Amino acid sequence: MDEESGEVLSQAVLAQRVGWCADLVVGMVSGLLAERWNCADVEALASGQDAGGRKLPSNAWMALRRLGWTATAPEGVRVNDRIVRMAQEQAGRALRSASWRADLTGGVLATWPADPRERTVQEWEQVRKAVPGGEHLPSSIVKSRTRQAAKFLAVTGRLPVDVLELEGVPRVARMLLLAACDRQQATIERSDTEPGRVLLRLQLPTRPDPRAYRDWTWVACPILLPPTVPAGAVLHLPTLRVTGRQVHADLAYSHPVPKARRTGHTVALGVDWGLNTLLGAGALRRHEDGRITALGAGGQFRAAGVLAKQHRLRRHSERLHAKADHYQRLAGRDERHHLVGKHEVLRAEIRHVSDRRQNLNAALSWAAAR
Repeated sequence: MDEESGEVLSQAVLAQRVGWCADLVVGMVSGLLAERWNCADVEALASGQDAGGRKLPSNAWMALRRLGWTATAPEGVRVNDRIVRMAQEQAGRALRSASWRADLTGGVLATWPADPRERTVQEWEQVRKAVPGGEHLPSSIVKSRTRQAAKFLAVTGRLPVDVLELEGVPRVARMLLLAACDRQQATIERSDTEPGRVLLRLQLPTRPDPRAYRDWTWVACPILLPPTVPAGAVLHLPTLRVTGRQVHADLAYSHPVPKARRTGHTVALGVDWGLNTLLGAGALRRHEDGRITALGAGGQFRAAGVLAKQHRLRRHSERLHAKADHYQRLAGRDERHHLVGKHEVLRAEIRHVSDRRQNLNAALSWAAAR
């Protein structure tokens, strides 16, 4: 409900207004990332210290302000400081996450193997020494980064300078990180009579390009909590995401739990995952005489049909990528080549298959968690 006009907003109108606000944030984040997407700035943020040697705050938006990195709204658009905070928080998180990938990619490029498809034992030792914590790093991560660099090499004829050139400026997610705001932008309160109901209040624009503060109004959004959220939990401001005509709220909460003891446990639960059986779990009990017995037959989560479909989509994606790479090599940099059109069609099909795999993975992980 719009608190200023008293109008009850439909789900589509609410999604539209949240989308307008998210678009403003995305524009500011994109501009800030384009300006700061370089090794010097990524290293400066990852160092954890400002120019004066003081420790940077843990909040990304506060760290960026300490460094003097600002985000600006488009000319003629009026936003409050909390909208700028959300943009700085999202950009700061993206820049901080690039630090580890930069170290990983730097180690892979510094120890580039003779055959990128298969490293020798000595080459594996070299790359693990070059990457911080490489001795504990799964081989699949190194292989994936190597394939990415090899693809860059095949297209451009040279290796990338660093991860920033390899990946390019990241795409910005269309969301609102309300955790970076205070009560002047958003509030959340639990109902006194019904603990499962929550009221989220936030300021949203009434037009896609708000020209003044009067173009922002308070909107009250009721939220129903799932039964898994304890009644006494402390709720935190959520992250809002727009999907079609729906607004999704990723809500975090805190609640006290008993401190775990280091010793004295008599029951243990073991969970493992595999290829044929996605998840398997079993409980054991240790008796006073030292015997260990199983509690029941355990449990399994099997998803053979879904996994088979996932494997088919993976093989189909690999074939499409191979065909697209072949077209790219044949066409080269000739934009008038007759294979350019077919290559674009293949790229669209690859994106479609990638979306299907992503949705299938999300559904599978959700079902396994349930």
